[in-house]
Amino acid sequence: MPQLPDDLDAVAVRTWCSLALEALGRERAEIDAINVYPIADGDTGTNLYLTVESAAAAVEAVFAAHETGTTAPATADAVRAMAHGALIGARGNSGTILAQLLRGMAGVLADGGDAAHLRLALTRAAAAARQAVAHPVEGTVLTVATAAAEAAQGDERELRAVVSAAYGGARAALARTPEQLAVLGRAGVVDAGGRGLVAVLGALVEAVTGQAPVRGPRTGPGKAAAPVDGGSVVGLPVGGVPVPVGGALVKGRPVGEGPLDCPEDLDGGGPAFEVIYLLEAGDEQVDRLRTRLDALGDSLVVVGGDGLWHVHVHVDDAGAAVEAGVEAGRPYRIRITHFATESGHDVRVQAEPAQRAVVVVVPGDGLAGLCTEAGATTVIARPGEPPASGELVDAIRRAHAREVVLLPNDAALRHTAAAAAEQARTEGVRVALVPTRAAVQGIAALAVHEPDRGFDEDVVAMTAAAGATRYAELAVAEHRSWTMAGICQAGDILGLIDGDVAVIGADVPATARTVLDRMLAAGGELVTLVLGEDVPDAMADALEEHVREGHLAVDTVVYRGGHQRAPLLIGVE
Repeated sequence: MPQLPDDLDAVAVRTWCSLALEALGRERAEIDAINVYPIADGDTGTNLYLTVESAAAAVEAVFAAHETGTTAPATADAVRAMAHGALIGARGNSGTILAQLLRGMAGVLADGGDAAHLRLALTRAAAAARQAVAHPVEGTVLTVATAAAEAAQGDERELRAVVSAAYGGARAALARTPEQLAVLGRAGVVDAGGRGLVAVLGALVEAVTGQAPVRGPRTGPGKAAAPVDGGSVVGLPVGGVPVPVGGALVKGRPVGEGPLDCPEDLDGGGPAFEVIYLLEAGDEQVDRLRTRLDALGDSLVVVGGDGLWHVHVHVDDAGAAVEAGVEAGRPYRIRITHFATESGHDVRVQAEPAQRAVVVVVPGDGLAGLCTEAGATTVIARPGEPPASGELVDAIRRAHAREVVLLPNDAALRHTAAAAAEQARTEGVRVALVPTRAAVQGIAALAVHEPDRGFDEDVVAMTAAAGATRYAELAVAEHRSWTMAGICQAGDILGLIDGDVAVIGADVPATARTVLDRMLAAGGELVTLVLGEDVPDAMADALEEHVREGHLAVDTVVYRGGHQRAPLLIGVE
């Protein structure tokens, strides 16, 4: 039997994230089904799952970096990774609030994980979440978070007692949410976001005590109405918490109980769009942004800090919400959802799916535009922010095709992409994963894609094109270390060919020339150069001339990659 933690160390944090992801995976559909506030769009469970998936992936990355060592990562590293992962992967109103709760906890747990620190962490988290919401409403996840923090404030000296008390307080508060928020009472459900938080706290109990908390019977009075098969109703348990059962839900809306009283009710003229983006900006700029977005719409939640923020708002003018972000700083990972056509508010009439589509992961905006023009659906992998499997599944859904070719373009994404492909297959999509390890291989594969030929034939052709493309990238050494090319110093330019350091240079142009010469020594017909946003066009011209002088039969194409990790990507076919 594994040893139970006396405090919340890095291993316990890792276990917590894993168990929370499992719990939300089990309960995702049920939480989606009771989602009626603030928008009855039936996606709260999914949004919470994707948010925690991103947090868990960030924690796993910290452990992967220590896998050759003899000790586990520091607790501070684990909790900060958890918070950062949740922030960059937060989805929807509920996921954004959960990200702020985790960030609030991380700020305290980085200093210690004993019972006293956990009590303070829960209190800070609840306060931070309320501050992040422009107009807090009782009977929501905010109420549940506050109750958990208050229940934990006792004389208990053991971590197990504190987490159990917090979980109990959250469950009790969740049961009261239909009494506090009229829309929940009429629908006969508890708050979906609050139920998700109870699942996350239940996972914390299991991580600390080694035993899953008692969730109550799955039959009897502790049920809430939920839609099944377009309108028939079955009982779904709500974490063992008794709740009143009111009207049935049809496509996420209560029926037979009058109109919803929340401002986002579409029949009452609520906002038509949900706008979400990450934002790089300072505190002062974000304060002005809050004021502007609050005037544009509602359900405003802005979380984060230290220059990186996650913005969520419901508006009628999506363009104005994005423009406000541009004025405040640099918005990216922008997601705009039209409730009337992409949520459960109305019966959705979708076009017939295309026969085939390509989903490609790209390292910057420039390549995203290039691939989009070629007809692909793109997922941008920002520096230090690899996409989670949920993002890839979402992209496959957006592609809206019967057959999808998935190009991950990164060896580190092979397991993530495989999980996304498997999930999409369970939804009836035929998915082929081409194991591209670099963006230039993805470009080569996309160049030979022909949707009119047979699926297997197309996949074979794309795989062959990717496999025939050698890839390289330039990177800046962060510290002194041993490499396959010798010892590098911090600040050296590294030339990596097929993933291994092959060249150590003093500047980008000279290193790029050496890398090109080594790659072309084995032959080639086409060189692809993908320039980072800070690389001048003159360097591309010089490299193109270098290829022309030394290899007359080789053509060169140049693309702008935008904001990407590497200053230069190179492909040779």
